[in-house]
Amino acid sequence: MIRFATTLRRMYTPRVRHRSVEAKVWRADPSMNNSRLLALSIAVLAVSTCSAQQSGTPRPASPAAPLAITLPGFADGTRIPDKYTCLAGPAVVSPEIQWSNVPAGTLSFVLVFHDLEPRPAKGIMDNTHWVLWNIPGNSTGLAEGIPAGSALPNGTHQMKRPRANAPSPYSYYGPCAPPGPNHHYVLELYALDTMLNLPEDVTRADLLKAADGHILAASVWVGYFHR
Repeated sequence: MIRFATTLRRMYTPRVRHRSVEAKVWRADPSMNNSRLLALSIAVLAVSTCSAQQSGTPRPASPAAPLAITLPGFADGTRIPDKYTCLAGPAVVSPEIQWSNVPAGTLSFVLVFHDLEPRPAKGIMDNTHWVLWNIPGNSTGLAEGIPAGSALPNGTHQMKRPRANAPSPYSYYGPCAPPGPNHHYVLELYALDTMLNLPEDVTRADLLKAADGHILAASVWVGYFHR
């Protein structure tokens, strides 16, 4: 009976596992604890990076370069040369215009050249000098001296100007600010995802309204001038 009772106690008495020497050192030495945690973190990070590379996780695409307009004839923020102004008289020509980084899906361009200072008839609109629309979306610029005409051979349209002091109202009108403070002339280029169906006598306000909601990108060039 005594042996049987002793055997039962051994069977039902829970065994206590002794902590290893390593565990005692881990608990006794916090610096070793921190070192092992750091090593474990580095190992997990390395495994995660390797897994991401092997799985072919795509990297975020770099943003596309913005639409950029350039005028070789004068630098942005400088005086407009006389050849592009009313000082040239009948020999006045429109400047060469270049652009790059055209956004995908561009079907046409709109170009607006205007003088910021005047407010004709006390209105909100300033003085419009030149407006073109339906410039082909695959074009990269305009040559110097665009000819007059409501429609050009490549499908580009020129807006009729309110003040017609040139042989044709459908043409470039150079800066002609009076003596005194400089006027700021802004050339705006818009890339559109559509072609515009507009009448020949369209106004600048109506043209911009039609372009609203179709502008993929825009770029600006500024020059100043006075006589």
